[in-house]
Amino acid sequence: MNQFSLGYFAAGIGAGLAVIGAGLGIGKLAAAAMEGSARQPTAAGDIRTSMIIAAALIEGATLFAIVVTLLLAIAK
Repeated sequence: MNQFSLGYFAAGIGAGLAVIGAGLGIGKLAAAAMEGSARQPTAAGDIRTSMIIAAALIEGATLFAIVVTLLLAIAK
């Protein structure tokens, strides 16, 4: 096993952790939005808009983390 295979392994672990974290974050976000919409149906539109913006920020951070792990994997 050489240093390149360990780099690929670490990149895979890093990308996997980033995706798991994003999934958990978006899941908690959606659960809170659904609960808020159920408690106050008149504010469902505002809650949905805030949820979409927050989900986009989470996805952006995840994409950045995956790009960084891939760049580190292919760096020599």
